[in-house]
Amino acid sequence: MAVRPAISAALIGILLSGCSRPSDKPAAPAPPAVAVRTAAVAEESLPVLVDAPATVRPAERATLAAKLTGSIATLPVALGQPVAAGEVLLTLNTPEIAARLRQAQAQLAEAGRNTARVRMLVEKGVNAPESLRDAEDRQRFAEASVAEAEALVAFATLRAPFAGVITEKHALPGDLAVPGQALLVLESTQRLRAEGFVPEQAGALLKRGDPLAVALRDGDRPVEGAIDEISAAADAASRSVLVKVALPPGLARSGQFARLLVPHGRSSALLVPAGAVTRFGQMERVFVAEEQRAVLRLVKTGRLLDGRIEILSGLRPGERIVLDPPATLRDGQPLATAP
Repeated sequence: MAVRPAISAALIGILLSGCSRPSDKPAAPAPPAVAVRTAAVAEESLPVLVDAPATVRPAERATLAAKLTGSIATLPVALGQPVAAGEVLLTLNTPEIAARLRQAQAQLAEAGRNTARVRMLVEKGVNAPESLRDAEDRQRFAEASVAEAEALVAFATLRAPFAGVITEKHALPGDLAVPGQALLVLESTQRLRAEGFVPEQAGALLKRGDPLAVALRDGDRPVEGAIDEISAAADAASRSVLVKVALPPGLARSGQFARLLVPHGRSSALLVPAGAVTRFGQMERVFVAEEQRAVLRLVKTGRLLDGRIEILSGLRPGERIVLDPPATLRDGQPLATAP
């Protein structure tokens, strides 16, 4: 019976010695230093830009309607079809106008023959000179009637006033066209403008011909246009001024949303090279070099300016950030900075 306490004490000693034994697992090695280039966060004075919503519209837009009443004989254009200046867009079936032209031409021919006969009689002394003047007046009246009928015949053909694209079509062959009824809408694709209302104070210094930046799509670099028109009076309700900015050709389409970037004063801003900012999902981040280690920072960015991006929050002036960080760089990793 005295052996059991001795065995128990021995087991307890073995267990205690096992608990106090140092771990055989080796410590994880420190990650290797990554060679990177760094740059300082720069603080500069930049213009403050007022963001004004705008819509892209053509400088030339025509709503085409008939000048005569008649059924549509031909309508060879389709919605979205480009047309050249002077191209036939629509013809009307107007037989009464054609008959009127033939009648006027016949009257002109008769008046011409009568004038020739009277002139011969006047030259022979048979008729008085006044009779020739009366015949010539009747001939001029007949010529005017022909010109009027020819103009009416021309009105039966609708032509494109300028080169553009058919953006609206409100008729089909066989429909009755009446004067003033919109049949087609033609818009130019060569001269597009971003039109928007600019706050009165921001637009006070703008004038026709000034360059103005226009943002056409989020994330893309703004394009530079020139102010084509600007209202001389501000809208009393919105306290804003209508500004129309001519856009370079081929960059936008009619009806597209745009934003006018109007400079209004200056303010200090933090700028870093655009390649220093990486994105992970919806987060924007940079690596700051602190004591030869990479420190991950979440930032909020603003404008993109000539390869540099504005930092709205997350950094301080003078801090050094990692340029073009490698995908394997992690927070806290040692850095070997290069100039």
